Amino acid sequence: MPFKRAVITGLGAVTPIGNNINEFWGNLISGTSGAAPIKHFDASKFKTQFACEVKSFKAEDHFGRKELRKLDLFSQYALVASSEAVSNSQLNLDKVNLDRCGVIWGSGIGGLNTFYNEVTEYAKGDGTPRFNPFFIPKMISDIASGHISMKFGFRGINFTTVSACASSTNAFIDAFNYIRLNKADVFVVGGSEAAVNQAGIGGFNALRALSTRNDTPQTASRPFDVSRDGFVLGEGSGSVVLEELDHALARGATIYAEVVGGGMSADAYHLTAPHPEATGAKSVMRLALEDAEIDPSKIDYINVHGTSTPLGDIVEVKAIQEIFKDHAYKLNISSTKSMTGHLLGAAGAIEGIASILAVKNDIIPPTINNETVDPEIDSKLNLTLNKSQNKQVNYALSNTFGFGGHNASVIFKKFEQ
Repeated sequence: MPFKRAVITGLGAVTPIGNNINEFWGNLISGTSGAAPIKHFDASKFKTQFACEVKSFKAEDHFGRKELRKLDLFSQYALVASSEAVSNSQLNLDKVNLDRCGVIWGSGIGGLNTFYNEVTEYAKGDGTPRFNPFFIPKMISDIASGHISMKFGFRGINFTTVSACASSTNAFIDAFNYIRLNKADVFVVGGSEAAVNQAGIGGFNALRALSTRNDTPQTASRPFDVSRDGFVLGEGSGSVVLEELDHALARGATIYAEVVGGGMSADAYHLTAPHPEATGAKSVMRLALEDAEIDPSKIDYINVHGTSTPLGDIVEVKAIQEIFKDHAYKLNISSTKSMTGHLLGAAGAIEGIASILAVKNDIIPPTINNETVDPEIDSKLNLTLNKSQNKQVNYALSNTFGFGGHNASVIFKKFEQ
């Protein structure tokens, strides 16, 4: 049986640079930084005092008081972004087979705010256990996909992928595979994260993973720059509706792009550092290209993992040069984390959306905050520095690499019937 085709028919976003798709895309291509001093808590005693927080998000605009008792912030972001994606898709829930509609969601950490708050309150007390009855179902990483399925009545395949920063790219690939195997017609796919709290900032500071550029936070996320000193923690959610092609065509859906390939691999090397020879990064891009059955020369744009860490940026660029050879100088590369920060398990979702919109609109979002390219990075590469570029984008590849050595790459194609 030939594989089915899977297309993107709806988009939704809650991000540090916009709380809907239009705001997100507009700020992305204009090169807007989402970094600012932390407002979620008093960070004055922390080594890093800034982050890419979601701004002007009012939970009460979206949920009632009873609902909010059951929802950690990462689930709130997930539901708001997914509601936009389903609305954007114009999917008529009364006319679809809900048993063939599913949710595959990504989150690396889940309900860290709930965990931190509940344990902190317990530690302040006299040892008597007084916990919110929703403590566990608010905290667990899979609960966002459960809430999304309940909201829309989707009774099909439903689970959450947990692979650190690769989580929501893994979700993309899983949903893509289920659709092409004819196991489902529609998926809500994406990821969400809300780890900007004392535990999140403190934990990543202890790893020496975060930038400490407290005087100029807006320029702290600076992939490929010689003075980069770590990533900037972000939060939010990205959501897409992924649909079997014939199902989408039958209802006259708008199609943003097609998913044509995905790769997954492991470094099998270190808890947090990339393999110095980029073994996993090279493998995952090669596997994605093989799955899509395309030559590397077809790729027009790579949305890199590009976290702004000293080791990671160099390793990823060298992997691209090895896989793409001379074509590496003809394609565009950019790291949108320079604007959004690093959304951890939700990174692949919003960076996947950035890649989809690059394919749809033929615009490459920039890598901002770059003053001097690291001399270990080939300056002849087109890193799309500081300004977006207009270019026909027929194929885009999005990379995400996670702690533990998890690697995932997905390829989007301009839709042709």
